[in-house]
Amino acid sequence: MIQKAATWFGIIFIAVGVLGFVPGITQNGMLLGIFQVDALHNIIHLLSGIVALLSAGSASGAKTYFKVFGVVYALVTIIGFLQGQTVLGLINVNAADNVLHLLIAIVALVLGFGGKSAAAPMMTPPQQQQM
Repeated sequence: MIQKAATWFGIIFIAVGVLGFVPGITQNGMLLGIFQVDALHNIIHLLSGIVALLSAGSASGAKTYFKVFGVVYALVTIIGFLQGQTVLGLINVNAADNVLHLLIAIVALVLGFGGKSAAAPMMTPPQQQQM
């Protein structure tokens, strides 16, 4: 399940990154007329998607991706809400971006840190040999 989630995250982020460069879909720096984007923002979406697809090869890779991705997006969200129109002066954001980043961070953190973890099998002590 987590590998499929990483695959979907990858596909969606790559699509969003590409669409951010398409005139008509993005006008005046607004993707779909809602989300503030710029070239670096689009590149970050593309890279996030590529890393998601690469991590989808294993459950542990996907889980690690979601942990790191969730923490990073949570930080981006906090900074975006605090600064309002940029994240560290590097990428442009607006309120819609900040809310979407928050939702993405929550989903990623739940996928990365939540759920069942594979517990180590119980080992029984070796039988004592009688002499």
